[in-house]
Amino acid sequence: MLNILMVNTNWKMFFFNLEFIFNIYLGLLLFHIYIIDNATASANCRPAEYSSEEGCCPNCPPGMHVNRHCTEFRSTSCASCTEGTFQDGNNGREQCFSCKHCDAGLGLKVKKSCSSTSDAVCEVLDGFFCSDSNGGGCRAAQRHTVCSPGQYIGQRGTADKDTECLPCTDGTFSIGTSTSCQYHTKCESVGLKLMKPGTDSTDSECGEHGPHAGLVAGIVILGVILVALIIRAIILRKKIREKANQRRDKKRETQELETETTPLKSTDGPEPTRDQQECTITIPDGTMDDHDDDQSLGPAPPSSPTHNGSVSVSDHQEDHQPVLIKRDSGASQSTPLSLGPLPPVHP
Repeated sequence: MLNILMVNTNWKMFFFNLEFIFNIYLGLLLFHIYIIDNATASANCRPAEYSSEEGCCPNCPPGMHVNRHCTEFRSTSCASCTEGTFQDGNNGREQCFSCKHCDAGLGLKVKKSCSSTSDAVCEVLDGFFCSDSNGGGCRAAQRHTVCSPGQYIGQRGTADKDTECLPCTDGTFSIGTSTSCQYHTKCESVGLKLMKPGTDSTDSECGEHGPHAGLVAGIVILGVILVALIIRAIILRKKIREKANQRRDKKRETQELETETTPLKSTDGPEPTRDQQECTITIPDGTMDDHDDDQSLGPAPPSSPTHNGSVSVSDHQEDHQPVLIKRDSGASQSTPLSLGPLPPVHP
């Protein structure tokens, strides 16, 4: 009895599993049929339509995009492209394409501006060539190659091609900016000496021959020395003249000072020494006449008149110092006269 129950249970499990597998297979088959039906429906849309979840819907015109898809009760709702976007044909897209940006930093500039129905078209700036062209425009550009010294421009760059640089041949040179190489200068043909041979980027260097070069250098040096000597002589002459003028002025001042302050010498006594002190008295004219007999300084020594109204006093005593007195004559300026003490003379 127990065996019969176990057999029945096994059969039930078998049929249950078989039913489960069949249901899965049926579901996959139905899904496949649905996909095929939708694909067939999309393939059957007319050229002016696009496929949506609801079926085939009318396309939006250029410059517009789909705002809402069509249904059984309404057609497709379209909206205009915003600034900076475009749609260049009939479409069923929900968004417009972004306009191309012509970046000057990449060597591009705007050839045709973007609109709601067409994209912007770029072209290259001067000095660049297009490295990636598309539909009459350019997406990327590169700067023209600059030829190096020792090369010449075989073909100038254009908007579509780069510059072609070619090397100079022997005996020619170029700095890289010309369309052909130049021949080296032959110094001998122009009466000069070759100082340095030319290279592919530099010309030959020519110079004067030895004797001529030395003669020119000597003349130049001699001229410089002569000019320097002339300038030196002018400066010395000016200094000598200035010193002579200074000495002349100083001598004139000294003579004027000596004329104003020339002392009178004693007629009777010895010459005053440098140790003697000067004593000067100036009196008005006429005063001396009134007091010749009784006015004196110290003991009255014998006196004798001198020229110009002066009185020379000579002292024969050791304790007294003579004094010279100058008489002021008229409107003339009084001139002080000095005379130091006269010490005794020892034999």
